[in-house]
Amino acid sequence: MVEYRIDRRSGVATYVQIVQQTKQALRLGLLEQGDKLPTAREVVEATAINPNTVLKAYRELEREGLVEARRGLGTFVRKSLSSTPADSPLRAELDAWAARARKAGLQREDVAALFTAVLDEQFTKGDQE
Repeated sequence: MVEYRIDRRSGVATYVQIVQQTKQALRLGLLEQGDKLPTAREVVEATAINPNTVLKAYRELEREGLVEARRGLGTFVRKSLSSTPADSPLRAELDAWAARARKAGLQREDVAALFTAVLDEQFTKGDQE
């Protein structure tokens, strides 16, 4: 089951953080078709956010066709976004790289900026080839 972490200083709306974290779990194969999402009450207890915020996030995921609410049962994953499993060799390489970056003294924001810049270069370059 996914555990949501809310960063109140990020500037990203709380419901968007829930949507993004759910999609990330789907991409990494941590959530698969048929899995049940935590109830709104469980998310509220774990994160101290408003229940309506959780419900808004779940409605957005439902609108995108990723989950479905089953009355009286909960919210379930309809489809996976997984193409690279969480235990992929690429993930291990990225983990080692992030550890080296941290050891070199880079802060989380520095690593995120560097990684985003490389992604932008690689995926823009790939589109031009």
